Amino acid sequence: MLKTAVVTGASRGIGAAVTRELAAQGYQVAGIYQRSDAAMQVLSQECGVIPFAADLGNPDAIAPLTEQLLARMGHINLLVHNAGISCHGLFQTISPEQSRRLYAVNVTAVIELTRALLPVMLARHSGNIICIASMWGEVGASCEVDYSVTKGALLAFVKALAKEVGPSGIRVNAVSPGTIQTDMTAVLGTQTLEALAEETALCRLGTPEEVAHAVCFLASERAAYITGQDLAVNGGLL
Repeated sequence: MLKTAVVTGASRGIGAAVTRELAAQGYQVAGIYQRSDAAMQVLSQECGVIPFAADLGNPDAIAPLTEQLLARMGHINLLVHNAGISCHGLFQTISPEQSRRLYAVNVTAVIELTRALLPVMLARHSGNIICIASMWGEVGASCEVDYSVTKGALLAFVKALAKEVGPSGIRVNAVSPGTIQTDMTAVLGTQTLEALAEETALCRLGTPEEVAHAVCFLASERAAYITGQDLAVNGGLL
């Protein structure tokens, strides 16, 4: 039977790299994105990803998205939660609107999309869920307090859900990247990125492809006895 995967935030960066790698390994991939139509069209032509446009920050978008996914894909073997946003600034300067949006995309959407698609996995007694967290969810980051909290929440979610659905043959894991060369980290500026590279044991930043390789390992049968874990891909920064 055809292997199917859903990847959120699939149009750019880590999501695009994960999508390409999964497609190369024979998955039919549904790529969820919000605004990057041109990038998604290129990716679709490149590796056959099926695009689904949705604003994951809107709770009302989850139910119709789930219906569309199941109608098109039939079943879901793998769910990769990659979509995420960040807020940089002192904790007290982050506006309520920024904070609400951050938690909606980074946490609530992960929980509710999983809740919506989990019955399909339970019915098949098989499935794999992978959350892209962050090293800042492990140790916290100054000037990214809310972002750190959202990623820490994902790690707790992974550990708890893995225990609950393990008896049903479903694995749940996280990948926590360090500083990866993406649009999200580009806003930090060259000087900050160079400093982070110097602090990293491997003396460089990571690539989206390196994170994708970790995701695909956890998705594979080689990781069949791994669940409830957080795989750090940070070049030795932590």
